[in-house]
Amino acid sequence: MPMGQPTSSDSKISEKNIWNPRDSTVEALPNDIVLGRGEPGVMPISHWHAQIEINYVETGSTRYEMCGREFRIGPGDIALFWGGLPHRLADFEEGTRMEAIHLPLVQFFRLRLSDEIREKLMHGAALIATERAEEDRCAFARMCRYFRSDDAERKRHATEELLLRIERIALESYELVDLGTERDGALETPDQKSFDKIRQILGFIAEHFRENIDASTIADNASLHPKYLMSLFKKSTGVTLNQYVQLLRLSYAQALLLEDEGSILTVAMESGFGSLSHFNRSFRKHTGMKPTEYRLGTR
Repeated sequence: MPMGQPTSSDSKISEKNIWNPRDSTVEALPNDIVLGRGEPGVMPISHWHAQIEINYVETGSTRYEMCGREFRIGPGDIALFWGGLPHRLADFEEGTRMEAIHLPLVQFFRLRLSDEIREKLMHGAALIATERAEEDRCAFARMCRYFRSDDAERKRHATEELLLRIERIALESYELVDLGTERDGALETPDQKSFDKIRQILGFIAEHFRENIDASTIADNASLHPKYLMSLFKKSTGVTLNQYVQLLRLSYAQALLLEDEGSILTVAMESGFGSLSHFNRSFRKHTGMKPTEYRLGTR
């Protein structure tokens, strides 16, 4: 079954709030912190984005599907997972209240997490805090209020507080739910010089991914040799440079498909793919379905 297609159990939850993919903005904003709407919605189809997703469930519980497997987030839990893999919120308890915060990779690399945790997260694991803290209810409410404000200083404060809270998970009890994706090489925590380069690279890619860029173009901007650039990026992020550029293009194409305007060819070209055939192959490999099938599934 293609990833994200509803299962037979979905008929039992049809009366619950349904997530409308056309209301989603995270797919087109890879370098921004993007918040959900503060309440869960069953996702009839998977989506993906180039951020780490952080879920805090205040009350109730949610069930996610990713990589053909499931994991549950219970009341008071904080969970993190890599949003680049197609995933969907498959179900939730009545009365569930939650916040979903999408953290750009440039902020994720600031986290002082162990190499094991970072590596598993980037390869599809979910990190779930099992030591619940009563103060999280007020803390997440405050952080999300600051993120939703127009005050840059409040947003900066909320970002720092969120990063510290995530780092604290590793100091307490937690669970790493391994969703079984393949790993190819270990991650290495970048030093400050390398981190600055990674931040520069991510910013350049986010600005130019819809253009005809390759490793040489990105390396020239970062004043690095292309081979060193590709090695540094893979060791630091867990994905290849080409995979990351393609993820941003697919995420942007996903956003265009949700608008239900323009031909598939137009979507392919505006997203940075050089040809319709390349776009179709890449989209199907990532999602298990054709772009036309994805568009139909969101109606």
